[in-house]
Amino acid sequence: MTYVNNLGEVGPGDIAVAGGKAVGLGGLIQARLPAPPGFVLNTAAYSHFVQANQLGDAIQELATLPQDAAPQDYTDASERIQSLFRSGTMPADIAAELGAAYGNLDGGATAVAVRSSATAEDLAAASFAGQQESYLNVRGAESLSAAVIDCWASLWTARAMAYRAREGIAPGAVRLAVVVQQMIDAESAGVMFTANPANGRRDQTAISAAWGLGESVVGGTVTTDDLVVDAGTGTVLSRQTADKAVMTVYSEHGTREEPVPADRRRAPVLDDRAAAELAGCGARIADHFGAPQDIEWARAGGRFFLLQSRPITALPEPAADTPETWPVPYPKGLYFRASIVEQLPDPLSPLFADLIDGSVSRSLKALLADALGRNIIREDDVKMPTINGYAYYYYRTAGMLRML
Repeated sequence: MTYVNNLGEVGPGDIAVAGGKAVGLGGLIQARLPAPPGFVLNTAAYSHFVQANQLGDAIQELATLPQDAAPQDYTDASERIQSLFRSGTMPADIAAELGAAYGNLDGGATAVAVRSSATAEDLAAASFAGQQESYLNVRGAESLSAAVIDCWASLWTARAMAYRAREGIAPGAVRLAVVVQQMIDAESAGVMFTANPANGRRDQTAISAAWGLGESVVGGTVTTDDLVVDAGTGTVLSRQTADKAVMTVYSEHGTREEPVPADRRRAPVLDDRAAAELAGCGARIADHFGAPQDIEWARAGGRFFLLQSRPITALPEPAADTPETWPVPYPKGLYFRASIVEQLPDPLSPLFADLIDGSVSRSLKALLADALGRNIIREDDVKMPTINGYAYYYYRTAGMLRML
């Protein structure tokens, strides 16, 4: 049995074996984009560990909760399942393959990131991102083996279990692969959306950037610079440079936060040229996968590295452009919004616009005729047309003169 796959060999058909994160990284490598080297410990290893430690029946029993289960029920079940994993023993054949693969990464002396890659994660139809754990700056075969078991156990956090229950995914339907990837000692890092999540524009790339490692950006614990870049030209359309007080860096056993040096707190993390380069990478990734992507990136030594890519699962329809011209439908008259601004502040539907235009002119003609005892205006003297969707009062000049 082979438990390890090189990331460059993982393709779209390997979701069930390697998980969503590994498939995304495999796509980056196959597209010759700059992703750090690594491998994936596939779901067969997870299944072998569960079987070797006789955990299957206990997991099924503990994880099968009623529909009205309370949050504490998930917490209790999670703690018991994770305890079973952490008291388990890594089978010798998995340990041997894992150690050999790690040894091929810079002679086994390098720091690695150990990330979960669930078979129900990073898919276009559902957003499971962040439900399992990742471990950074892991060094040595023994620490790597422990981090892998911790990743497997994190498949059964209370949050992940509740989320899968809401999505209708049975406990027995999930497996966990684990990505092991060489760490990048990032000077800066962040996330990039190849379509703008704020307005749905597919021709705009949204970038968040901070100093140091990117885990704190993903977790939302540090302040970021936020940029919007034209995906076609690389032009920076907007930029908000934050006061970045802290950043995440390596520590001896993982990561820690430290203050950002004073001269960099208010300095932009990415200049316009770097932002354009990064957006260009994003466009290539979206093109390769055929859909807008949510990408984690890092920068070291002036080079960008792509740490993972997954589909954007919740994107609004693109907002309409603001019209450059506002042509009026009727000449020689007065247009005004007056009280309509409060009564009809938003654009009208086509059906309502047609209904209200004729109704207003007929109603006003009848009202004045009744008050004055004679027809003083014609139906086309007063209208309520729409201009670019917004309702206006319109009074024809000749009709206004007759009323005077």
